[in-house]
Amino acid sequence: MLPLLISSQIREADAYTIAHEPISSVNLMERAAKAFVGWFVNHFPDKKQPVSVYCGTGNNGGDGLAIARMLHDHHYKAINVKITRFSDKASDDFNANLKKLQKTVQVTEIKPKDELPAEESDILIDAMLGSGLNKPLKGDYLKLVKHLNQLQKTVVAVDVPTGFFTEGVIDADVTVLKADLVITFQQPKINFLLTESGPVINCWEAVNIGIDEGFLRSLNSPYQFVEEKDIRKMIKPRHKFSNKGTYGHALMVAGQAKTMGAALLCASACAQAGTGLTTACIPESGLTALNSYMPEIMAVIRQGDDLPEIKWEQFTAMGIGPGLGNDESSLALLVYIFTNYKKPVVIDADALNLISEHKELWALIPEGSILTPHMKEFDRLFGEHKSWWGRLQTAIAKAKEHKICIVLKNDYTITATPDGKAYFNSTSNAAMASGGMGDVLTGIIASLLAQKYTPAEACIIGNYVHGKAGDELALPNRMNVVLPGRIVAQLPLTMAKLKP
Repeated sequence: MLPLLISSQIREADAYTIAHEPISSVNLMERAAKAFVGWFVNHFPDKKQPVSVYCGTGNNGGDGLAIARMLHDHHYKAINVKITRFSDKASDDFNANLKKLQKTVQVTEIKPKDELPAEESDILIDAMLGSGLNKPLKGDYLKLVKHLNQLQKTVVAVDVPTGFFTEGVIDADVTVLKADLVITFQQPKINFLLTESGPVINCWEAVNIGIDEGFLRSLNSPYQFVEEKDIRKMIKPRHKFSNKGTYGHALMVAGQAKTMGAALLCASACAQAGTGLTTACIPESGLTALNSYMPEIMAVIRQGDDLPEIKWEQFTAMGIGPGLGNDESSLALLVYIFTNYKKPVVIDADALNLISEHKELWALIPEGSILTPHMKEFDRLFGEHKSWWGRLQTAIAKAKEHKICIVLKNDYTITATPDGKAYFNSTSNAAMASGGMGDVLTGIIASLLAQKYTPAEACIIGNYVHGKAGDELALPNRMNVVLPGRIVAQLPLTMAKLKP
């Protein structure tokens, strides 16, 4: 996993690398600038296109000065630097890079109360303030950023857009220099992965600058970014001489007469994700649909909250909630299952809403269970939140308190675990924003749980595989929408590619 750090930890990691590699701070800055430029020149190859580099007078500005010099060395013909001299302070590394830059690139200074500069460049590189900002912009910076936003230029930010908080609450009315691209150093910043970044960051790319990875892990950050190499290590191969019993038996309790689609999606996803046996607990009215849709799935027929005699021990995992309904019979069914089934349960959709309405159900939820809410379901469970940072902190706290996993669905879906960790998923795309997608995820996670993955592993792998299947369908084909049924059909191929 890639540790995600708060600003103070980033400074600590920089200092450790400087002291123990060893490398001077100005040479580490040079390495960061080189990594930025390497990415930039491959994606902005027109060297005749004018580029303006806006530099503050701290270390982010020092990065910008080094970048301007290197772009000049790469034969970009129209590089100009604009330094925001809004205070008398300047870092030593900024001054060192300014000295290196002189006589090679045009440099102008913007001082307090100066008239805002004309801007003829098509591309702006933002190297003004960087990480560590903890209060909104004001004064000259606020005025300049508002001016630059109005120009609607292509903006590439160095590490962090000016005005953006890398962690903590971001107010809805905050002013940030909007970035078409952020080339960030070593790892994404935590708030890049939360919804508030959407209006101000179109996309980001993390470039490795050689920070000591052992030290990064030693910081034991609660925030982790899941990469493909992590999933490849976690997924188990299917061995010769194994059989259906090897891969578990999952029960999916879902669907009513008018919502059988949810039951079909979660049960079929469970089967396609590799469960040896999948049984759907559905109303009798849905049996024909189930047999027609996927005859491989067995059925347990329920009448309201009345279930036939069930040997609970035969099921290695259970999922409940998609299309279940919120009526009294659904509540009674939920209570009955929580009372009789003592293994972890994947809880989604209507089952989550019942828990939010009947708080006494919390005491019945089996330890190790997995809750999979979207934003509104999360707030119904745990109270209204004003920010995604607040939801992140609540998810971590509640997962520890209840000894469960919480899968908070979003672009970078978060898995909060009982040990106080939060794992950000790195797959999925906007084409997957379609009804029923959560039902598929519930089936995948229940399938993995049935196959004897731990609850945390089932969540982390399930989120990744779900999003990866969507990426494999949507991105190469430039599909605007990928429906949940297509994800289900893609699962075996996606998982096969990831297995050792």
